[in-house]
Amino acid sequence: MKHEQIPLESNPINVGIKVKGIHKLRQKEIFWGYFFTLPAILGLLLWTIGPMLASLYFSFTDYKVIGDYQWVGFENYIEIFKNDLNFKKSLAVTFYFAIGSTLFTLVAALLIAILMNISVKGQAFFRTMYYLPVIVPAVASNILWLWLFNPDFGLLNSILDFFNLPKLMWIYDEATVIPSLILLSIWSCGGTALIFLAGLQDVPKQQLEAVEIDGGNAWHKFRFVTVPSLSPVIFFNLIMGIIGSFQAFTQAYVMTEGGPNNSTLFYVFLIYREAFQKNNMGYASALSWILFIIILILTLFIFKSSKSWVHYGGGK
Repeated sequence: MKHEQIPLESNPINVGIKVKGIHKLRQKEIFWGYFFTLPAILGLLLWTIGPMLASLYFSFTDYKVIGDYQWVGFENYIEIFKNDLNFKKSLAVTFYFAIGSTLFTLVAALLIAILMNISVKGQAFFRTMYYLPVIVPAVASNILWLWLFNPDFGLLNSILDFFNLPKLMWIYDEATVIPSLILLSIWSCGGTALIFLAGLQDVPKQQLEAVEIDGGNAWHKFRFVTVPSLSPVIFFNLIMGIIGSFQAFTQAYVMTEGGPNNSTLFYVFLIYREAFQKNNMGYASALSWILFIIILILTLFIFKSSKSWVHYGGGK
């Protein structure tokens, strides 16, 4: 009787050896994967999640850094909402700046992106020039704008004077300081414009041609094709703009020190003042967590509303 030869591939012993080899290879890949990502994981745990949990704990204490601290429960939060007038003032100032800065920056960045998307001679040069303010250090740019905003010899008032317009006090007047800082934020919108530019280059050309064939003009193309196609980019820039503007600090620290009359007492500057000038670390931690919750609520609200106005290609 002739025995049939079992193929090597179907031999249970060979299959078992092959499976073990694959299993060992995957284990090795997993090990090295975790090994090379370990610095990032440790950095996240030690420098982000760890300090966040510590600040949450200290927000329920009377913590002065030097000396013992005492557990006070919700007293810091009660004091903030009931008696701290600076909290209410800084919240109003920050909302004012965040809304104005985000909206005007989005509009300016979109207009600049449309200009950068036009094929002209020296296009790369213009794109570089628009982006340059982004890479200028924040402190350096704020000092530069301090000179521009100077009411006596600043360039902006010189331009107004050239056109026989009344001079402004800019950051030295309570009524004009926030609009002045919004103007400063618009100046550095090159990063947002660059993201818009990438989105503009993905606008379907066949849809623009279809609008043109149907007799539509440039406004119809922009309103019914470009804006819906850019809605995911607008959504991203809106989220990042809100988060960034609520954490405004350098302008107040370098340019105004919270003045005049606390009209630039941004929320993060208030946290800095409580933590590093008054040494109230527990109280500052409570303020920080309130800011975290405010930004979280606003972000969730924008995500919730995005279902009605953000249109993804290929999506429903």
